[in-house]
Amino acid sequence: MTDAAAPGAVGRRRFIAPARAVVDRTCFAHPLFAAFAAYQDLMAAADWPTLSALNRQLALSGKQLVEQDDELLADGLHYEQRIARGQIATRTCNWHDLFNALAWARYPSVKAALNARQCQDIQGNPPGQRTRAQAALTQFDETGVIVRVRHASLLRAWDHHDWQALFVDSAVQWRSGDIAVSAVFGHALMEQALLPSRLLVGKCVVVQGDDDAQVVEQVAQAIARADVLNDPLELRPLPLMGVPGWHAAQGAGFYQRVDYFRPLREGRQYPAPLRHDQRS
Repeated sequence: MTDAAAPGAVGRRRFIAPARAVVDRTCFAHPLFAAFAAYQDLMAAADWPTLSALNRQLALSGKQLVEQDDELLADGLHYEQRIARGQIATRTCNWHDLFNALAWARYPSVKAALNARQCQDIQGNPPGQRTRAQAALTQFDETGVIVRVRHASLLRAWDHHDWQALFVDSAVQWRSGDIAVSAVFGHALMEQALLPSRLLVGKCVVVQGDDDAQVVEQVAQAIARADVLNDPLELRPLPLMGVPGWHAAQGAGFYQRVDYFRPLREGRQYPAPLRHDQRS
């Protein structure tokens, strides 16, 4: 994998985040961080926030950030099982875990639904056995993006990885909100966005609807019901830097980069979008 690889490929080459002191704070002005503007101080301040400060400011309902140390890990619980008991194991001075905490604060219903599903699978399978659903849930937790479309026809180009049609020919639809990124959810995506040179790929759940907040809640409910995220192949890859306005070098040659804008694999199909009027 090159630098264009999705963060979902973390297992192939581990990403090492830059030190806090060298991060260019202008990266937080990128649309990827738009939903986290209320936490700008936690991201951009010179010093790392303490866990006690994070707990006070984020006020996570029913959850507490606790330091991940040997004493905590001695309980023998799985990370997800510990969360179900109210403890989110968190490494101090760590971008990945800071962004995870911010995701809990910003999208608590989605995070709680993911945790509940993970715990169900952990409890229902032999220790160490990892199911396709667990892989899908983890990929979405780390690299997830929720995309909203007003009309399902807007997905035809995406279905075929026709990136020129999706991003360039449909630029007006992106700008009008006919198709939009409702939420950048994955905290690994946020971590990699600390380096503006990274060409990030989100793993997407798509909802047909008009209201971003309602769409996010729809996804939380669908995860809880196990209507989605039962297999990683359900997730649509989206080269996020192709979204109009998300990258400075969106000239004609940019969309011809097949290492980033990858062709559709033979036989690959994606599910229809969730609909806003589906049962809740």
